[in-house]
Amino acid sequence: MAWLLWWEQLTGATCPGCGQPLNQPVLCADCRALLVPRHLPRFVYLGDYRRFGRLARAVKYQGQRALAELLGQRIALGVEQAGWRLEGVTAVPTLLHRKVQRGYNQAELLAKSAARELHLPYQSVLERTLWDISQTKKTLQKRLELAEATFRPNRRVQGVWLLVDDVLTTGTTFIRARKALLEAGAAGVYGAAIAVKSPHELSQQAL
Repeated sequence: MAWLLWWEQLTGATCPGCGQPLNQPVLCADCRALLVPRHLPRFVYLGDYRRFGRLARAVKYQGQRALAELLGQRIALGVEQAGWRLEGVTAVPTLLHRKVQRGYNQAELLAKSAARELHLPYQSVLERTLWDISQTKKTLQKRLELAEATFRPNRRVQGVWLLVDDVLTTGTTFIRARKALLEAGAAGVYGAAIAVKSPHELSQQAL
């Protein structure tokens, strides 16, 4: 990774977490130190959305795949700490045109990285069936009204699975995707994300 740091310093790249000059590849030492896995019941995340939402945006909109790899590894650490026994890893899907436009699904990048670190298979189990505007462009009430049939399984699975998304705000998208994963045959579903907007409120939900 030394060559990556050299290139980032040569091009004047800054830390996607805080905007300061990089002193380590991908993410500065201070931001790396703050990436400590946190746990809700059946869910692991890396930090508060106000602090780490910009990391999710860097992966989602700036194509920072090396950052996604690092964040996925930290998510895997949180899973190991929780001691969950998993059969596989999957991701909350995005609409096809968004995946084509970006060239990737950001949640899938995170999930594949976590799966590699955990030595578990990654499978694309779900697909998004209903078109809608981005959740980021909706009011809080509209986010909560996400249709029950937004996701559907495209294959059968067994055992307990890890479902990965980039961020959780209201938790509605994750809940809908988890329902579809259970319909696919999963015996149980744990979740993971980079950042959570309201950890206390989400801890009261049936995540």
